[in-house]
Amino acid sequence: MAGHSKFKNIMHRKGRQDAKRAKVFAKLAKEISVAARTGTDIDFNPRLRLAVAAAKGQNMPHDNIKRAIQKAESGDGANYDEVRYEGYGPGGVAVIVETLTDNRNRTASEVRSAFSKHGGNMGETGSVSFMFDRVGMVIYPAEKASADDVFEAALEAGAQDVDSSDDAHEITCEPDDFSTVRDALEETFGEPQEARLDWKPQNAIDVDEDTAGTLLKLLDALEDNDDVQRVAANFDVDDEILERLSA
Repeated sequence: MAGHSKFKNIMHRKGRQDAKRAKVFAKLAKEISVAARTGTDIDFNPRLRLAVAAAKGQNMPHDNIKRAIQKAESGDGANYDEVRYEGYGPGGVAVIVETLTDNRNRTASEVRSAFSKHGGNMGETGSVSFMFDRVGMVIYPAEKASADDVFEAALEAGAQDVDSSDDAHEITCEPDDFSTVRDALEETFGEPQEARLDWKPQNAIDVDEDTAGTLLKLLDALEDNDDVQRVAANFDVDDEILERLSA
């Protein structure tokens, strides 16, 4: 298990995501509803359990979670397809966009437009995903426990990697081990801040301030799209630059 990664910059600007809480809740509810269509019992539906855990990690109200599950039970709402888009942003940064959509043509057009308007271009499926590893990720705030305690617990749980910083402990594992690792860590440290399957870049591209400014506009445009569930990118930017651009 290694001790450091550059993953914190990929899941950037949590404060800005918090400012869009209603939109975040809507996306979480969509994921819960889709997951619940294969069964509403969390104990027998790993995807639903993960979706609910992600919602709780974002402090989504219990009533919202309950309504999303009931919506699936009643058969209400649109049928959503899971579609992944891939492409390159400014500076050659690789970008993966995961969506849930009831209109593939609309979503593809809007994602392509976001890339083209912000110095990027959308590629074929598989054009950049080979540069990422699919991982399970569990995140705890730094004050939850010491780096040594988190490392030992993660190692015992079967995790692959731990990255502890001043802000958080990020534990990663194989996707097939995600539920086991998350459950073991939850027994030790309680409910995590976030828990999800995600894309972790194998290498990060350093970007300067001008490139980062355009890149962050692209990522914001993608994240603002109602059909987009999550975005991953393989870039690293100096924290001081990130603060100036996020101000």
